[in-house]
Amino acid sequence: MNSIKRYMACTAVALLPLLGAEAAEVWVEAEAFADKGGWVVDQQFIDCMGSSYLMAHGLGNPVKDASTTIEIPEEGKYTVYVRTYNWTSPWNPGKGPGKFRVKINNSTLSSTLGDKGNEWGWQRAGEIKLKSGEHKLALHDLTGFNGRCDAIYLTTDTGTTLPDNGEQLISMRRKMLGLDSRIPTTASYDMVVVGGGIAGMCAAVAAARNGMNVALVNDRPVLGGNNSAEVRVHLGGHAEIGPNKGLGRMIREFGHSRAGNAKPAEYYEDEKKQAFIESEKGVTLYPCYRAVGVTMDGNRVKSVKLTHTENADEVVLSAPLFSDCTGDGTIGYLAGADFAMGREARSQYNEPLAPETADDMTMGASIQWYTKKGEKPVKFPEFRYGPVFNDSTCERVTMGEWKWETGMNRNQITEAERVRDYGLLVIFSNWSYLKNHASDNAKFRNRSLDWAGYISGKRESRRLLGDYVLKQDDIDKNVFHEDASFTTTWSLDLHFPDPVNTRRFPGNEFKAATNHVWIHPYAVPYRCLYSRNIDNLFMAGRNISVSHVALGTVRVMRTTGMMGEVVGLAASLCKKHGVNPRGVYQNHLPELSAMMQKGAGKDASTLPDNQNFNVANKLLDNPRALKN
Repeated sequence: MNSIKRYMACTAVALLPLLGAEAAEVWVEAEAFADKGGWVVDQQFIDCMGSSYLMAHGLGNPVKDASTTIEIPEEGKYTVYVRTYNWTSPWNPGKGPGKFRVKINNSTLSSTLGDKGNEWGWQRAGEIKLKSGEHKLALHDLTGFNGRCDAIYLTTDTGTTLPDNGEQLISMRRKMLGLDSRIPTTASYDMVVVGGGIAGMCAAVAAARNGMNVALVNDRPVLGGNNSAEVRVHLGGHAEIGPNKGLGRMIREFGHSRAGNAKPAEYYEDEKKQAFIESEKGVTLYPCYRAVGVTMDGNRVKSVKLTHTENADEVVLSAPLFSDCTGDGTIGYLAGADFAMGREARSQYNEPLAPETADDMTMGASIQWYTKKGEKPVKFPEFRYGPVFNDSTCERVTMGEWKWETGMNRNQITEAERVRDYGLLVIFSNWSYLKNHASDNAKFRNRSLDWAGYISGKRESRRLLGDYVLKQDDIDKNVFHEDASFTTTWSLDLHFPDPVNTRRFPGNEFKAATNHVWIHPYAVPYRCLYSRNIDNLFMAGRNISVSHVALGTVRVMRTTGMMGEVVGLAASLCKKHGVNPRGVYQNHLPELSAMMQKGAGKDASTLPDNQNFNVANKLLDNPRALKN
C-alpha cells in the first residue's frame, strides 16, 4: 500500500460569476480549464505576473483546443476580453506568431488574439449573445507558436476598463475568484521543503528516514527539476566519494540508467522519481503548488503560503524548519535572507577566475531541443520575428543542448519570461531558416522539430548567504574544514557568451562557451547550507552559500542531491536536540559527521549501479581520470 500522504486540492473552481448592480460578469482563469487540450500550463513566472497561464506549445503545429464549461448568470450581450501577450514583441515591432481565437459553443469570436501589443494586457475578443446557464468556452490555436492566455473576462458592461497589471490586477483577480473570502487550508510539519528538484527530493526523504514529518512542495506536476523530462538534463557529478562516502547512495534509488541531455523523455525515468517520493513514509507531497509568501516571527520563518498553479487553491504550511530548494532562493528572498546575485569582483574573495569589476552577469538558462529524421520531406513554417539568420549566421545543427543558453546579461528572475522566450525564438528562427532557405538545406528536408522544452533549465540566480561562503581559494588550496559535508567533483565550469555568437548577434547571444578548470574532489562546509540571518532556514541546490566562481563546481545535480541529503540529516538533529541549523554546527557536529558517513540511502547491495559510483573514487587520486 502506498504510504505517502499526497495533498491535492479539493476545490476545482474554474470561475466565479459575480453579479453587479448593472452588469453581469464572469472571470475564467485559463490554467483552470477542465480540458487543457494541447495547451500547457506555464507556472514559471507567477512571481512576476501573479498567475500561471496556458500556452500553445505546438512547435509550429496548431495544438488541440483547450475547453471548459462556464456558467452565464443572466441572458445578455457579452463582451469578451482576454489577457494575453505578443511574446515576440521585444525583438519584432510587428504582429507576432502566437495567434489564437476564442470559441463559445459553436461560434468563433471575431478577433485574432496574441499577435499584437508589446506587453501583457487585455485584448478584446468580440461580442456574443448568451442565454443564462452553461456554455462551452474554448481556446483555438492558429499557429502552434506559443500563443498564451492568462485569463478571460466576460461582461455585459459596454464601458468597462480592466487593469493590465500591478496591484489593481491582483486585487481584481482575487475578488473575481473569491480568494479573500476563503480561508486557506493549513497544516503543520517538522520541516517544509520547497522545491521538488533533486536537492529537495533528497532533503525530504533523508529527513523522513530519520523520523521527521516533512512536506515537499513542487510547483510542477513532475518531480526532478532540470532532470525531469520537461527539461531533460542528465545527472552530473559523482556521489559516494570523499570523507562522507555514504552521501549520494540514495540517488541510486531513482537515478536514470542512461545519460545524455536533450534525449527522449523516457531517458529521464520520471516514474522512478515519483515512486521514490511516494514510497516514503513521512513525506507529504504538494504537487503543482507554488510558494508565494512567508510569515515571519522575528528572524524565523513561521509559515509559507502556497497557491495551486491551476485552480488558485491556497494552503499555509507551518514548521519549525524550512529548506529552500527552489533554485531561485525564493523562500530566503521572501524572508529577507542575505543573498548575492551576479559576479563578485576579483578582489572580494581573491578569486583569479572572477572579473576585475563586479557585474550582474549570470550563467544563463537553456531551452533544449532536437529533431527527428523521417522518410519524406517535412515542412516547417516561415518564422522571422527579430534575429536575422542567413548562411553566415545560422547554426547548422539538428539538436541543441546546454550550449543553447540565453539570458546571461539579463535578470534571471525579473526577466525570466523574456529569457525563456528568446530561447524559443532562436530555435524556431534558426530551424525555419535551415528548412526553408539554407543553401545546403537538403540535409534538413526530411527532419522535423520533434521536441523543444518550454520550462527553462536555469543555472544561476540568487545565492543565499550562510555562515560560510565557498570560494575559489577553498577549492584551489583544498582548504580543510571541520564541518566538511558533501563532496563536489565537477570542474569550475563557468559559462559565458560564446564569442562567435556575440559577433553574430551582439547583445542577443543564445550560445554559451566554457573553460573547464578541473579540480580535486572537495568536501564543502556544512555552514554553506543554512542562512546566516534567518535562523531556521536551510538551503540546498544552486542557491547555497557560494561565490559565482564556486557555483561553477557545486551546481550539478548529483552534487545538489547530496546537499539535500545533508540538510535532511541535519534537520533531524535540529528536531532531536531542539536547536537551529547553526546549533548543529556548534554543538552536534560529530553526530552529523557520523550520519553523513553512513548516509540516508538504502543498502547498497539492493541498489543498481546507475551512477558511475564505482569510478568516482578514482577521482580522488586523479581528478582528470573521468572528464564530466
